[in-house]
Amino acid sequence: MIKANNINKSFGQLNVLKNVNINVQKGEFVTIMGPSGAGKTTLLQILGTLDKPDSGTISINGISPLDLSEKELSTFRNTHIGFVFQFHQLLPEFTAMENIMIPALIGNKSKEEAKGRAMELLNFLNIAERANHKPNELSGGEKQRVAVARALMNKPDVIFADEPSGSLDSKNKGELHKLFLNLKDDFGQTLVIVTHDPELASISDRVIHMQDGVIID
Repeated sequence: MIKANNINKSFGQLNVLKNVNINVQKGEFVTIMGPSGAGKTTLLQILGTLDKPDSGTISINGISPLDLSEKELSTFRNTHIGFVFQFHQLLPEFTAMENIMIPALIGNKSKEEAKGRAMELLNFLNIAERANHKPNELSGGEKQRVAVARALMNKPDVIFADEPSGSLDSKNKGELHKLFLNLKDDFGQTLVIVTHDPELASISDRVIHMQDGVIID
């Protein structure tokens, strides 16, 4: 599903990624590990089309996002990619339901269709009773489940996550890890996750280790 070849990225004189190659199969659960500064998040942002490499090629489901216009890229990202971040990035003025609906509304889905899909996800994630609560009324684990629901809203080809359990306590962390495993096993969801957590890495199909801007294993 994902092919990235000879990806290079520098910030000034700092070479963050050096000829990185990575392939991810459909339905595969891949974790990326390595010390801080290894280039993990930069690679994830490039694979997720949030940033562009200085050189190299990327293909997601046979489409090269680097060849798309900004408008086409925004549509592609909203339709095919889901994101989960460490600090959930929910909009504080909106309820859980409304936060989850946003990607569908951006994609010009009707409010009724978006609401129906959001409720389906809230039920799947066992937080339906929190649908009308705003982020400041939710626990850390609940916020991250809302973020996962938002990522799943448009039935993306792949979910990219950056330290998704990094800010959670052990109980909520375990529940989130189980959720990722369920998404992979029950729905065939493709997952690419940057993490420092060996427990999360241990349940993935494959662990990619990075150091100093290159893949070492």
